[in-house]
Amino acid sequence: MKKLIYIGNKSGIKKNANVSAIDLLEPLFTTIGYQVFSASNKPNKFVRMVDMLWVCFKYRKNTDFVLIDTYSTLNFYYAFIVSQFCRMLRLKYIPVLHGGNLPDRLKSNPKMSNALFNHAYTNVAPSEYVKSNFENFGYSNLVCIPNAFKIKNYPFKPRQFDKVKLLWVRAFSKIYNPLLAIDILKKMKDENIEASLCMVGPDSDGSMEKVKKHAAKLGVEIMFTGKLEKEEWVNLSEDYNIFINTTNFDNMPVSVIEAMALGLPVVSTNVGGMPFLIEHNQDGILVAPNNATAFVDEIKQICRQPEFANLLTLKARKKVEQFNWETVKHKWIDLLQ
Repeated sequence: MKKLIYIGNKSGIKKNANVSAIDLLEPLFTTIGYQVFSASNKPNKFVRMVDMLWVCFKYRKNTDFVLIDTYSTLNFYYAFIVSQFCRMLRLKYIPVLHGGNLPDRLKSNPKMSNALFNHAYTNVAPSEYVKSNFENFGYSNLVCIPNAFKIKNYPFKPRQFDKVKLLWVRAFSKIYNPLLAIDILKKMKDENIEASLCMVGPDSDGSMEKVKKHAAKLGVEIMFTGKLEKEEWVNLSEDYNIFINTTNFDNMPVSVIEAMALGLPVVSTNVGGMPFLIEHNQDGILVAPNNATAFVDEIKQICRQPEFANLLTLKARKKVEQFNWETVKHKWIDLLQ
């Protein structure tokens, strides 16, 4: 049996944290015959780092590869330290490049980036956006393996657009610009459009309280659910008809892929990896970032042309079928064999 060490920030770190990449992939690897040793779910940052290094050391003689979830924020330093420890232990490690803002890390931390990425067995990019950015910085040891999910868990449903029912699903974090969702709803209300908004996700950096205060200031009512399990928000999505993605930075967000699978037309900011995922006016709609007017104009267009909107969703569902685990798993098997 092949054995893997998987290093990442497991959702147990924070009580209300969203499910992370390691939470999704670890059980999927076990379904294809891999034994996985993973870390870490420790809430204390120092203890978490020690736990990650301890797992690498403990299972160093019983592993074939070390997978390291790599983001652009604090986790970048975890990934760097673990990668250098793997080099010392002569372990083959593979950074999995999740952070939509990772290209900025290549600029701001070139020496650390070189030590982390150039010495990897390979680097796994979940999107052509990240892969092309790394290639532009001279990295060649890259393979593109998209984020995976089990599409059978996401039933497709055509939507009606007599009322605007917006759904936003993300962690409340400044980089995802949740305040824009409030501005969008307010603008629709000012134009006497019957609209509602539900925001699903845990607080990441204090942004949820800012969003609630902003909504109160503008006099709009929002439904806040906090963190929901996948099945819960999938069930909730049946009551909504448009998915908005307001982020300022992005890579290949699983929540958007899931919305496309469910039959929700997606209106998203045109940032980061989004144009690599969505083709404008073909399987979704892209608008300029931080522009409530652009969002509202496109939402009104969806309501005026429901046949066009449902055609978008059919094409979107077809596109995201390529991210089904039954397809993606073969790319991982080929890489890890």
